[in-house]
Amino acid sequence: MSQNPTTDDRECCAPLEHDVDGRQFAAHVRLLSGAGNDTRYELLRLLAAAEGEVCACELPEAVGLSQSAVSHALSTLYDAGLVTREKDGRWRYYGLTPAAESLIETLDEIHLDHD
Repeated sequence: MSQNPTTDDRECCAPLEHDVDGRQFAAHVRLLSGAGNDTRYELLRLLAAAEGEVCACELPEAVGLSQSAVSHALSTLYDAGLVTREKDGRWRYYGLTPAAESLIETLDEIHLDHD
């Protein structure tokens, strides 16, 4: 008959470690922080639903915000490595990076049931 260890049987306050190095840890935090805002996440979802890249001029109306607010959000997403940015004349086109695609796929697979 096995017995579950109690807190008295374990060493308390043992050091904890994770297996992510500092550089990768910082990249993960930057990626998660980039997506961690309602506006930026909605922009990611819109880009994911689009076929190919989307002109930045189409996004303010889609999210109900000013061009300036959308531009700021897109810059944050770009700096986080979540979107690509191409300039064609005076227009900028945005698409998802593979990291953003993977993040969205992973989020779609997670079923959070909080009642």
